[in-house]
Amino acid sequence: MFEYAPAPESRSVVDIKPSYGLFVDGAFVDPASGGSFKSVNPASEEVLAEIAEAGADDVDRAVRAARSAYEKVWGPMPGRDRAKYLFRIARLIQERSRELAVLESLDNGKPIKESRDVDLPLVAAHFFYYAGWADKLPHAGFGSDPKPLGVAAQVIPWNFPLLMLAWKIAPALAAGNTVVLKPAETTPLTALLFAEICQQADLPAGVVNIVTGAGDTGRALVEHPGVDKVAFTGSTEVGRAIARSVAGTRKKLTLELGGKAANIVFDDAPIDQAVEGIVNGIFFNQGHVCCAGSRLLVQESVADRVLESLKRRMAQLRVGDPLDKNTDIGAINSAEQLARIRELSDAGSAEGAERWSPPCELPERGFWFAPTIFTGVTQAHRIAREEIFGPVLSVLTFRTPAEAVEKANNTPYGLSAGIWTDKGSRILWLADRLRAGVVWANTFNKFDPTSPFGGYKESGYGREGGRHGLEGYLNV
Repeated sequence: MFEYAPAPESRSVVDIKPSYGLFVDGAFVDPASGGSFKSVNPASEEVLAEIAEAGADDVDRAVRAARSAYEKVWGPMPGRDRAKYLFRIARLIQERSRELAVLESLDNGKPIKESRDVDLPLVAAHFFYYAGWADKLPHAGFGSDPKPLGVAAQVIPWNFPLLMLAWKIAPALAAGNTVVLKPAETTPLTALLFAEICQQADLPAGVVNIVTGAGDTGRALVEHPGVDKVAFTGSTEVGRAIARSVAGTRKKLTLELGGKAANIVFDDAPIDQAVEGIVNGIFFNQGHVCCAGSRLLVQESVADRVLESLKRRMAQLRVGDPLDKNTDIGAINSAEQLARIRELSDAGSAEGAERWSPPCELPERGFWFAPTIFTGVTQAHRIAREEIFGPVLSVLTFRTPAEAVEKANNTPYGLSAGIWTDKGSRILWLADRLRAGVVWANTFNKFDPTSPFGGYKESGYGREGGRHGLEGYLNV
């Protein structure tokens, strides 16, 4: 009989300190209030470190440090010199990628093969890409002499802590801005390690500041009068509150919010390839992805074949230790998020949808949820309308391309979509009609720093990545 042999990545490459301060003006400092909170490993509920909690005074100190660095050092610095710092940071990220990947999996719960093979290469690639733009801004199509905005307040989520940091900080610095960033309270550790990388790169003090804390810290940062730009990735609810708070001010705003993406499979699609795309679309990073393909729209004539193949593939997914290189699905990020996933999944069952999960032995400690699909779902079900942000897939069927478009667009969100078909003309026809910021064809969850990302409707506005990602940080 086959016995499973785990292949864990060693934790020894990471030196987690017992406690961390705030990173302000190039140094780690204690918060004025003396408050702190714990960062917990979601796979084991082990306390990893004590994290400083920034209050309004700490946020003010960070913003003033960023303003001083912008006016005296970073803003006047020639683009070619800013580029050297960004290239240096990118190379240091590559050199310390194993350390960063292990820390990301410990703090976030995602499988090591995702943090190692997806997140970290993209993080470095974003810094390399925007380093190349730093001395070419007059040629970016924003006018002959585009100017930075000043101080950027950036608030990032817990699903891709380091990658979201790179998406925010790299274009901001390339454009000549300075930054005050607040990571999510459940995943602050890689941001604090990035602060050490800034020190290692000799980045001028105050160019990057990192304040840790929960909602009150983020609110103090967003509402600070010394901030010129607000960039937020997170829930639609919080995004609305931020939009209200900056309305009527001179602050520039970009929002990347929730999603309820449709993955559309036609009867001529290569079924095995489509099933891999479906699995990647919803179970990658435990479904903690804004653009996750959480709604599967499959043509009626192949629905049974697709579901049979999908269930067979799901039975092969391995749930468990995020540091095990064989793990496909790691831990849910927090007890709060796990409760949300359970509540919406139970609602799906109560509303009459048929629930299925493969046989799955979950660890006794930590926050876990088995990969789950619901069939017999209608547009009226909550699981088809609301963002679950977990490894839960709702399956609906359609007959015609027009019906597929209608169902795909029947959502308040508009972040992404996937199309699986052998006909290029059909891909173009649908892509032109789907109200989604990103449309993938015969693939899903493919990202590149050269390509813009963002949504419509309740998925936010503004774009990150590519040349478009610079526009939100320039006075154009």
